[in-house]
Amino acid sequence: MNKAEMKEAILQAKFKNNLKWADIARAAGMSDEFVCSACLGMNHLEKPQADAVAKALGLDDAVSTALQCFPTKTWDRPIPTDPLIYRWYEMLNVYGETIKEMINEKFGDGIMSAIDFTMIYKAGTCR
Repeated sequence: MNKAEMKEAILQAKFKNNLKWADIARAAGMSDEFVCSACLGMNHLEKPQADAVAKALGLDDAVSTALQCFPTKTWDRPIPTDPLIYRWYEMLNVYGETIKEMINEKFGDGIMSAIDFTMIYKAGTCR
């Protein structure tokens, strides 16, 4: 099973079983955001967490195995067309250079890691 097939199987099972990402993440003992990202094919899980996700969704070992594979991160379109994702793209265009300048000023020449960061979402705080 490849990552695209895995993603489709997971989304169908999530819908069929009326599960939330929080339910699936709780089963894996991980954050909602990271488990969702892995289930969408953009990260991988270690075997115990992958097995827990597959079990929570009622899916077989093929899904667990696919969740354990390292992803090749690609995007179908250079500019996203989904309105919500496009707004993130727009935010990066507006603030990307500013963020780069701040990182360079505070930490020197380098890059920020998108692999090891913390995402915090608080309901009702988006503006």
